[in-house]
Amino acid sequence: MRLDSNPYLVSAAVDPQSLSKTLQNRSESAFPGTLYWVIDAYTASDRYPYSDPGAEAFNYIRNSVKVVVDAYNGSVFFYGIDLKDPILQTWQQIFPGMFQPLENMPPNLRSHIRYPIDLFRAQSQSLLTYHMTDPQVFYNREDQWKVSNEIYGDKSQPVEPYYLTLKLPEAETEEFILLCPFTPVQRPNLIAWLAARSDGDFYGKRLLYQFPKRELIFGPEQIEALINQDPVISRQISLWNRQGSRAIQGSLLIIPIDQSLLYVEPLYLEAEVNSVPILARVIVVYKDQIVMAETLEQSLAAIFKSKDPEVPAIVRPLTEGASNPPAAAVSSES
Repeated sequence: MRLDSNPYLVSAAVDPQSLSKTLQNRSESAFPGTLYWVIDAYTASDRYPYSDPGAEAFNYIRNSVKVVVDAYNGSVFFYGIDLKDPILQTWQQIFPGMFQPLENMPPNLRSHIRYPIDLFRAQSQSLLTYHMTDPQVFYNREDQWKVSNEIYGDKSQPVEPYYLTLKLPEAETEEFILLCPFTPVQRPNLIAWLAARSDGDFYGKRLLYQFPKRELIFGPEQIEALINQDPVISRQISLWNRQGSRAIQGSLLIIPIDQSLLYVEPLYLEAEVNSVPILARVIVVYKDQIVMAETLEQSLAAIFKSKDPEVPAIVRPLTEGASNPPAAAVSSES
């Protein structure tokens, strides 16, 4: 099995007996701790017929197992979440009793499982081409996408998928999702984003939101350009970059709000010697305004014109002549 590159630590009060039951005849005993590592495990192959591996070393991958490791004593528990996977079925025959159904995972731990990022990254790469369902369009590659680029630090790089807690347009409550934005190959505007859901019965569902091609929806690179060409923000960044320190632009988050998009970017400050980066400012772009303040709360209060006492923030309209991000037209697919 392949292991995900991003294990995560969970704090949960778990009855040790509920874990011990999953061990069956094994001699290990769980410690009644509260810290557990959760790792996603994949079954994969490069021999699946009629499947395009793309840039990957495999053309078949399934997130069939969740691995839980007791952070105190290292006890390992394997839970199968895709029992129809033929590779997992083979492993179960080789090691009977090792893989338990997900229903056996203690509820306090099961509520913390999330959609795995490495699988989502592989699916996002495939979607760049295979979202095209018209044979002629597919053959001519007329609608090829790419993962959006952003400025991180002082370098341009593809946006890494990121987790968010938000309310999807068709949802009733907030939920934990994994999101990746896409742009056309030859243009920087936002064309779509893919969301993977993690909560309850929606776990494993993916939604593709596509924006109208005839309207300009700002992509990450365009928002970065608006930030860097703002006179006040640019002057502040230049000032920090001259006095034995440097300003680092963090990952730009694209957050859907109703039928609009909110862009949030942290700005870090670090010294050239004995560097310990600190969060110096938070920049928010929404519709026709750009805001820079010391905290996210202050930025949001300023941009949405909160009735609270005035907060120290730079609130400016976007550069004259720039197009405003219109409301997003939303379509979804499972």
